[in-house]
Parts: sequence; C-alpha cells; structure tokens
Amino acid sequence: MRDEANSTATRVRSTMDRRSDATLTDIENGDKLRRFDLMLRITKRVSGTESLDEVLNALVELTSQEIGCERSSFFLNDVQTSELYSRVAQGVTTREIRFHHSKGVAGAVFGSGEAIIVEDTSADPRFNNKVDEDTGFKTESLLCVPLKTGKGDVVGVAQCLNKRTGTFTEQDRILLEEIGDQVVPALLSSQIVERMQTARAQEMDFLNIVADITSELELGSLLQRVMSEATRMLRAERSTLFLNDEKTNQLFSRVAQGEKIGEIRLPNHVGIAGAVFTSGATVNIPYAYADLRFNPSFDKQTGFFTRSILCTPVLNKQGKMIGVTQVLNKRGGPFTAEDESRLKAFTAQVAIALENAKLFDDVQKMKNYNDSMLQSMSNGVLTLDAANKIVTCNLAGCSILRMGKEDIIGQEAADLFCGKNAWVLDRIAKVKEDHQTDVSMDVELEFEDNNISANVTIMLLNADDKANLGTMIMIEDFSAEKRVKATMARYMDPAIAAQMIEKGAEMLGGSSALSTVLFSDIRGFTPITEELGAQGTVRFLNEYFTIMVECIDAEGGMLDKFIGDAIMAAFGLPIGHGDDEDRAMRASIAMIRGCHKYSAERVARGMKPCAMGIGLNTDMVVSGNIGSAKRMNYTLIGDGVNLAARLESACKQYHAQMLISENTQKRLRGTYRMRDIDLVVVKGKTEPVGVYEVLDFHTEDSFPNMMDVMGYFADGIRKYRRASFTDAIRDFERCLAANPHDALSQTYIDRCHTLMAHPPGDDWTGVWIMKEK
Repeated sequence: MRDEANSTATRVRSTMDRRSDATLTDIENGDKLRRFDLMLRITKRVSGTESLDEVLNALVELTSQEIGCERSSFFLNDVQTSELYSRVAQGVTTREIRFHHSKGVAGAVFGSGEAIIVEDTSADPRFNNKVDEDTGFKTESLLCVPLKTGKGDVVGVAQCLNKRTGTFTEQDRILLEEIGDQVVPALLSSQIVERMQTARAQEMDFLNIVADITSELELGSLLQRVMSEATRMLRAERSTLFLNDEKTNQLFSRVAQGEKIGEIRLPNHVGIAGAVFTSGATVNIPYAYADLRFNPSFDKQTGFFTRSILCTPVLNKQGKMIGVTQVLNKRGGPFTAEDESRLKAFTAQVAIALENAKLFDDVQKMKNYNDSMLQSMSNGVLTLDAANKIVTCNLAGCSILRMGKEDIIGQEAADLFCGKNAWVLDRIAKVKEDHQTDVSMDVELEFEDNNISANVTIMLLNADDKANLGTMIMIEDFSAEKRVKATMARYMDPAIAAQMIEKGAEMLGGSSALSTVLFSDIRGFTPITEELGAQGTVRFLNEYFTIMVECIDAEGGMLDKFIGDAIMAAFGLPIGHGDDEDRAMRASIAMIRGCHKYSAERVARGMKPCAMGIGLNTDMVVSGNIGSAKRMNYTLIGDGVNLAARLESACKQYHAQMLISENTQKRLRGTYRMRDIDLVVVKGKTEPVGVYEVLDFHTEDSFPNMMDVMGYFADGIRKYRRASFTDAIRDFERCLAANPHDALSQTYIDRCHTLMAHPPGDDWTGVWIMKEK
C-alpha cells in the first residue's frame, strides 16, 4: 500500500511539473512574440523615415512607451568633435544636446561598452546634471546601454530616464539593448545620409560664396567679405585674413573701425600668424593660452578672449606664400580636421581673387602715388599728346605758368609757348625728330609778365612697345625765391622753411595741432664728458646725434632742437601723416636699438658705454616761430610737451628705457609689446595719466621670458590697484623668477611693502604722485 501511494504521488508531481513547464513555455513564447512585434513595429517606423531627426523621434516615442519611462534619448558619437549628441529631448526642449563622450553616465557607458542602471542619480558621482539644468528636467533614475554595431563597435548610447513604476530591471536592460541592436543600422545610415546632405549643401554654399567673392576687386571690401564668410562658414566668432607686404615684411589686414576702414600690421614672423606664414604649415590650436607661440597682449588690449585658433597659409597659383587666414573661437568646441580642409579649400579658391585685388590695390596706390608725387613736385611738369595738346599739368606747373589747371589742360602747346617762349616748340620738334632728351639749363621764361630762371627738360613719352605717346616738359624754377628757400633749408626743417617763404610774417602767429612729442636723453652723460674732454665730447655727440636724427627722419619726424645731450622732436608737425603715433613709436624703438649698437661699438673700442631714455606723449600742442621779425625760433609749447619731458625723466625711476603716455597708447594702430606700469600725477598736475613701458627693442637675451613677465606683471598691477598688496607681491615675485633683472618688479615689491606698512585710505585707486620733474 505504501509503494502504491508513493507511486501515485510521483505521478501527480510529474503531471504538475509538465503543466508548469507548459505554462512557462507559453509565457516565454508570449514575451518573444511581444518583442518580435515590437521589433517589427520599430523596423516599420524607422524604415519609413529618412532624416536622422525623424528616426530619433520615432525611437524615443516607442522606447519610452515599451520601457515605461518618462523620457528616453538616443545619443550618437560625433567622431569629429568627440561628443555625444542627440536632437531629441521629450518636453518643451527640442534643440540639439551635446557633451563630451567621456562625461557623465552616458560617457561611462560609451567608454566601457557596458550597460549601467542608476537607481538614485543624486548618489552616483558619475551623473552629470548639466543636461538637466539646460532642459529643466529632473532625472531621478536612469538606464543606459551602449549602441553597438554588428562588429561590436560602440557608436553611441541609449538612455531611459525615470521608470514610471518601480525601478529599472535587467529585463528593461535586455529590451533596450535589443532595441539598440535593431536600430543601429538605421541610425548610422541616417547619420551618413545627413552628413552627405550637409556636405552637399555646404559644397553648393561654398561654390556660391567663391563665385560671389571672386568678382570683388576692391581689396578692403574683399578682405571684409572673405573674413565674414570664413567666420560664418566655420561657425567661429572672429576671423582675420592677413596679406604679406613684401616691402615691409609685414602681415596686414583691413578691418572696420567705426565708419572707417583701419589697417592692422604686424611683423610677418611674430605670433601664430607669423609662425604659419614662416613655416607654411597649418596650425590648429584648441587652447590658445596653452601654446607658447600665442601672444595674449592683443586680447588684453581689446578685451577679446581667444580660446581656439585655426590658422592656414594662403598660397597663390605658383605656390608662393601671400598671406595667412586666422579663425578664432569655434562655437561648440575646437576646430576639426574638416574645418581645416574647408578653410584650406576656401583660401585656395579666393587666393586668385586676393592676388588680383592686391594687384589692383597696388596699381591704384601706384597711380595715387604717382599723382601725388607729380602734384607735390616743386618742378612744373606738363605732358603733351602726340598732337602737342596739353594733357596734364601739376600744381607747380600751374604756379609757374600763372594759370589755373582748367585753363592749361586741353590747350595747344603753340598757344601756351609763344612770344619769348616760342623756342620751346623748336626743342619739342627736335626731341621728336632725334628721339633724344633735351635739357636747357638756366634759360629765361616769361609768363604773365613774370620772368623766371629755370632748367627746362623735354623728353619723349614711350609705351613698352616703343610707340610714341607724346612729350613731357619739366620746368625747374631757379628764381630768387627758390634760392632763398634752398639756403634756409640748410638751417631748419625744409617744410618749415617752405612755409616761412610762402606765409612770411603769418608764421609768427603759430597754430595748434595734434602731435606726438618725443624727448630723449643720454644716461650718464657727465662721466662720459669727463673721460672724453671737450673735443671728444663734441665728436661723441655728433656721432650719437647722427644716428638719432636718421631714425627720426626715416619716420617723417621733425627735429625741434638739441638741448645739450637731449633731443626734442615731434611727429605730426608741421604736416600730419595720419599715423604719427606709430611713426614716433617706430622711430623711438629704432633710436634705442641704434644706441645699443653704438654703445657696443664704443665698448669694443675700450670706451664707456652709453644708454638713453625716451618719453612719448600725444596731445594738442602749440607750434610756431616765437621771437621777433628779426630773430625767430620755431618750437613747440604746451602741457603735452611737458608730459613727454616728464616721462623721459621718469624712465630713471621706473628703470625703463622707453615710456609712453596712455594718450599715445590709445592711438596706436600697430601691435607692440608693452605693459601698463602705473597711473601717475606728474608734478604741477592734478589728473592722473596712464604710463606704459615699451619693450619691443628687447631681445630674448636682454629680457628673457618677456611674455611670461608681461602676464604676471599685468596680474600684479591689477591687484596693486585694488590694494591687494600681498597678492600683488606674489605676482611681482613671479616676474623676478622669470627675469631676475626686471628691476621694475622689485620696485613694485618695495612699494607694496611700504604701502602695507603705511596703508592708504579707502579712496586708494593706485595713483602715484610724482614729486620730481
């Protein structure tokens, strides 16, 4: 009976087990059918869409519904920017979301290729809440799985946020991975199609831009167009196209400055642009301030912050380097290899237009130069066509002929050169017959009953193919007035002598004009004179002044006077040039370099070295001949002159060789290495003025680690003016660590210690009172 009972129990359990297995099989089959139906629906949805946006939208909708979560996202990897991106975020935000593919939980999944379930995001250090901050969504839990290709390569991640009921399970993970496996081919296909469409659109846009730009001939407008399109095309904040000026070895560009077009110039070997121009290699810098070639001084002057730089050379069709294109601050990340390729292609296409525009600009400049030269010549110049009709006449010619230009041009030569001047027609005929230039020295001409003594030169005008274009007549006036002017020019500036001849007593009245005043002085002059004696001192000064005056003359400056061993000069008087501040800067830098070279030569001869200091200030000054009708002295007076002298003297206090005022610094067009060193109130004044030290004449040997020192010093001076003296001392000590010979930094350390011992009042602004002249 017991065996029968056992046998019956066994049969019952066996029957129950078979029924249980059948139930489990039915459940599994149901799940498989449900998943198969889901995959079929997903396939139908994505197969009917073409754009990546539509595919992502369809996936988000189906995934959120099947997983039972509040929000889901599919992120693809952008291999060019190393970012995960998605254009879908359920709710009110539909813009594109991007972050680096190593950030957050999604970055961890992308990097490891393994799924992650986070039940409480606030407790997980990997969670990055920046996306929540941008979208306004609150993520409490999440499920994130990798998106893999059939080969196992991770191409993105899928993410579900905030399970509506309960927590995310392993079944949810498996289902999300299965969805990912199903849709990765469609996602990659849509991504490729989108890239192709974008590339096609960019190509058409590129061709339209190039076709439009290459029709421009005016260089300033062309540069503006190229820079604007490069900025737009590469989604950058700013771009600059520099062309090389072979005459000055400078890179230049023209930029909008208010209503006018200004010009930027810098040596073609300086900075990132100079490095690219010199090497011919493209430079892509993701972090500008981490690159030693980057010069941050321009950022400090303009307030612009440079993050990333892409700079590529511009070559003409012969492969010659003609400039560089520099693009700054890519929006959304660093510049990519594709950006480099597009910029290279763009510059290659516009290079021909640039060269044509530059050629047109050079031709226009040459024409303007020739016209200006012709008009500014003191000799009268007339040109005649082949029929002896007057075609052009310059201002000097009108003055000599005592006629207006409108009364001369178009007139027959026979009507103009008649009576006592008829011999000129004979010389013209002889020149045409002999094809030889005729020069008549010290001859008499008469115009409007005015006799002049002149040299007359007549020559043929021939084209390149030797065809005769006409005749040119040059009349050099040697009247008494010109001889007097030539004599006076030996003793004073020729321009001033010319004005005195023209205006006479009117010059005594003087005039007020904007000018940059230069003061220079020899350091340690007394010991030098004691060593040299009288004759040696005069010889030394003549050698020194010869070097200095050549530097001033080379930049169009006017030497006002020698004051012992000092020099006073002005730029912008009696005639302004439009860039007199830069002329004064270049002249001053050349003077200091010339002094260094001359000092080295003296040392080599066993003599004492010499050094100098220079002060520059730009202001309205009064100029004119001061004195009596019998004895006059042309000079400059005014506060602007006094401040330049004070700055030259202050070089000793600041251990500097060249100081300029903020009045000059603000008007500079060129880029120079300088540092803001103080706000001072000079003796006799109440308002402070900014003072800058110019360092451009230094070499790496004379001022090592200059850019580092400039950066540290700028930080220190800001803290000093905020009365943060302890912090300022640390920055000035960094300056000394970089350049132990930077005496100015030591001066500020000493000044900070003094101020800490005797704290200034609450009204402290960093202004220093200069008690000495």
